[in-house]
Amino acid sequence: MRDVEFWILAYFVNSLWQIPLLFAAGWLAARALRSAGAEAEHAVWVTTLTLQCLLPAGSIFSFDWLRTFSFLGWNASKTSGTHVSVALGGGTGVVPLPLSGLLVATIAVLYLAVSAYFAARFLWRGMTLSALRREAVPVRLTGDAALFWTRCCRRFAVQDVSVAASSRIFSPVTMGVCRKLLLLPVSMAGVLPENDLQTVIAHEFAHMQRNDFTKNLLYELLSLPATYHPLLWLTRRRIMESREMVCDQMAAAMTGRNEYARSLLRLASLLVAGKLDRTPHTIGIFDANVFERRLMNLTEKTKEIQGMRRMAIVAACAALGLATCGTALALGMHVNAVSAGDNSNASKAPRQITVSAAVMSGNILTKAVPQYPPAAKKAKIQGTVVLRVVIGDDGNVKNIQVVSGPNELQQSSIDAVRQWTYKPYLLNGDPVEVKTTVNIIYSLQG
Repeated sequence: MRDVEFWILAYFVNSLWQIPLLFAAGWLAARALRSAGAEAEHAVWVTTLTLQCLLPAGSIFSFDWLRTFSFLGWNASKTSGTHVSVALGGGTGVVPLPLSGLLVATIAVLYLAVSAYFAARFLWRGMTLSALRREAVPVRLTGDAALFWTRCCRRFAVQDVSVAASSRIFSPVTMGVCRKLLLLPVSMAGVLPENDLQTVIAHEFAHMQRNDFTKNLLYELLSLPATYHPLLWLTRRRIMESREMVCDQMAAAMTGRNEYARSLLRLASLLVAGKLDRTPHTIGIFDANVFERRLMNLTEKTKEIQGMRRMAIVAACAALGLATCGTALALGMHVNAVSAGDNSNASKAPRQITVSAAVMSGNILTKAVPQYPPAAKKAKIQGTVVLRVVIGDDGNVKNIQVVSGPNELQQSSIDAVRQWTYKPYLLNGDPVEVKTTVNIIYSLQG
């Protein structure tokens, strides 16, 4: 049970700072890809939301292998064109956060209570959709509207869809996973001009083809552990805005961009002032209140980037995303319980924490130089041996495990590191056992 509390608190603590970090990276990537089209921007924000919800969970675990990507080394020897260097990491690692057991339990309970509230709200909103469908009054389309409906069914490859009217909504919306339903406000159902009705139908069919209702439910479920965070709400808002622009482009292909834009303005004017509230879980043409940008996107002639320039921007955004994720994981925080007011018992209790290799490099007192094995040198074997090292509370190396590296070089690394001594690492003034990583680099120079 205590481990569960620590995991919950570790997720919460890491989400506090990782969500803003990922939002900043997503904003930069979305800005860079704006000229590539609304679909690219939408994909960036969906990826950002996914990482914001999942990455804090990944930080619960140790990612020692990240240290192999950055090195701060020194030459241990340099003879006959060979050298061995020891890499102590580039600042990556897990930052220990000491907290009292009572505080851990309190924060965990509060966090679970907030998450339970959002989960209950999600379920309650789902039940209101069933009532909304039951109370809706079927609408029969005739004339050109019926013909346009049939065209949309074929164009968007969407079947088993119906249209109805409801007094509980204030703008057109779409709902349903398998049996899709287009709902119109009662005030619009019988008075919409033909062109405006076609705009609504085309836009909602675009949502149906993309399965946006189902995707929106998945986004909400995924967001439940981090729904408390305001920047997660802002990410969800960016997803809605970019999604509406994607559907605008798809729908405008049916009616014409300029006519679609004019119709969108007329539809907006029909809405009751102050009633532009979203119906929970549903997807609608007015989900995102960014009319100016949507209209500019429809009416302005913009040239989307193509070819090598597009690939270069996408590659730069991917590199930014990988760097951000690596940083978030490498700097993830673990939670350790500390007994309040009982230092004697705490010092006796066996504790082990993971500390950055760069931090532990500053605690080294004595260091033996790894020797390049003659047989490996003769066979021209080189590479990096990654060791996971446990340092006792007395500063002596207690245990060494090989993570990776050439077999011929492993024993030499182990023999050298076993002789190293460290200044004891202190946690709240008490020495503790530490797990860290050391990289021994063997290199042949021509």
